[in-house]
Amino acid sequence: MSHSLKPGVVTGEDYQTLLKAAKEGGYALPAVNAVGTNSVNAVMEAAAKNKSDVIVQFSNSGGQFFAGKSLSNEFEAKVLGSVSAAQHVHLLAEKYGICVVLHTDHANKGLIPWVEALVGHSEKHFEKTGSPLFSSHMLDLSAEDIDFNLSECERLLKRMAPIGLSLEIELGVTGGEEDGVGSDDDIGADNPLLYTQPEDCLRAYQLLSPIGHFSLAASFGNVHGVYKPGNVKLRPEILKNSQDLVQKTCTTDEKPLDLVFHGGSGSDKAKIAEALTYGVFKMNIDTDTQFAYSKAIGSYVEENHKAFKHQIDPENGTPYKKQYDPRKYLRAGEESMVERLDEAFTDLGSVGKTLAS
Repeated sequence: MSHSLKPGVVTGEDYQTLLKAAKEGGYALPAVNAVGTNSVNAVMEAAAKNKSDVIVQFSNSGGQFFAGKSLSNEFEAKVLGSVSAAQHVHLLAEKYGICVVLHTDHANKGLIPWVEALVGHSEKHFEKTGSPLFSSHMLDLSAEDIDFNLSECERLLKRMAPIGLSLEIELGVTGGEEDGVGSDDDIGADNPLLYTQPEDCLRAYQLLSPIGHFSLAASFGNVHGVYKPGNVKLRPEILKNSQDLVQKTCTTDEKPLDLVFHGGSGSDKAKIAEALTYGVFKMNIDTDTQFAYSKAIGSYVEENHKAFKHQIDPENGTPYKKQYDPRKYLRAGEESMVERLDEAFTDLGSVGKTLAS
């Protein structure tokens, strides 16, 4: 099936068109955590370079950083920073000539009000434009009892669905720590929480699919961050078993669940490829892109170390203004992040697959 969409931020039906094209085409889109205009622009630049669509996402602390760390009302900063970031993408995405999904990442129980506040901003945006500000939000209540997890997801989706917002949920726990959520103590192949039960996926599908669109981060041993080999045991067959159970029980088409791969950084490429065959349309990446960005800046500082100590060379009077211009090293960080994303687009098979036309 061939689809085409207008370049820019996609929401509602257009977001679902993008997602279906990925599943039908056997590829997935990188979902990259961003914290400011440099990382947002690098993600869009990389997507344009690879002729791929992309998912830009913000954690609560990424949103807060976007607003400015000095703001005393942390909650307000998390909300307004996320809104500001979304507005930046809306303004520029079309110019990059690709489709961008706008998403917020992990929101645990304490962050439900943050998601609700952002839904409120999307409701206002919908009144003015006919579409929400964001494409989707994640509610990660995997650390809570499953009854509470699913009932909160149901409550929120009932509010989100009428304006075309999608909800990402999590069943089972993604190991490791990211942005203050989780702990490094839980990684390891013997932790049953890291492996979602197909019966739970079925329950979520039966409850949520009649209400609106949802995607599912089902854990199959995923871990945030990069750890020494052997610590992490990915079992993508869990995803296949979940898809098969839903298809058989609910007599759906194949791969009825829209699946998300968390903890993509450092993952075995063969396991990534296998997960794609089971209906994964989105893979999160944060640790690896952070490192790529910072590594390039570190190299730049080492190569121009005098410029970071002196405005003018104390020995020969050479001015260093061009070297310590922040745009120089920030751009080096962006270029390195783009290079790491080249690898992600290739791994996920999305190069040249943009629907933007």
